[in-house]
Amino acid sequence: MDLADADPDIFLVIITGAGGVFCAGADLKAVAAKGASGAVGERGPFGICARPPAKPVIAAVEGFALGGGFEIVLACDLVVAASDAQMGLPEVKRNLLPMGGGLFRLSRRIPYHQAMEVALSGARYPASYFHTHGLVNRLAPPGQALEAALALANELLENGPTALAAAAVIMRRSLEWSDEAAWAQQRPLAAGALNSEDRAEGIRAFLEKRRAHWTGR
Repeated sequence: MDLADADPDIFLVIITGAGGVFCAGADLKAVAAKGASGAVGERGPFGICARPPAKPVIAAVEGFALGGGFEIVLACDLVVAASDAQMGLPEVKRNLLPMGGGLFRLSRRIPYHQAMEVALSGARYPASYFHTHGLVNRLAPPGQALEAALALANELLENGPTALAAAAVIMRRSLEWSDEAAWAQQRPLAAGALNSEDRAEGIRAFLEKRRAHWTGR
């Protein structure tokens, strides 16, 4: 995540798992032995939950995204999931709590009562459930979530990368702003994109009726 922020040639991030599973959650044997789980630094649990990179992040979900795995999904801006994927917050089944942002992010992503049921039941829900309620952007055939996420990424990358980054950050932070405050708060976050070389290139490309050549600067 630090590299994504530091490298101007990285315009977008995709997070996926290995072996057909996004992330099945904490290893409870390790939790029992050590009393804690997850990497916690300034970016929060799992290296992303408290502070995602200042660029759009897509989750490509296969298999299970449970507990902390689901909280990683909730820290992302867009979600592509295989149709047979399952997601949820099972912590309450073991008298644990999801502390990676799941309890406050979920009700911002789907309707309150559905979010409450997911949090209190501890059940696994199919990706189609979250697609119906607006959390999952696109469903993919099993085994093709990453391919579908890359296709979505390529669609987004037709657009100016500094504008993509600024738009993602403004939309994330706007959840904490009143409408009145938002007018002032968005300006400094938008300034980098609006003063960038890419802005001038975007206008030139429009006038010259050609595809823009983005640099991220």
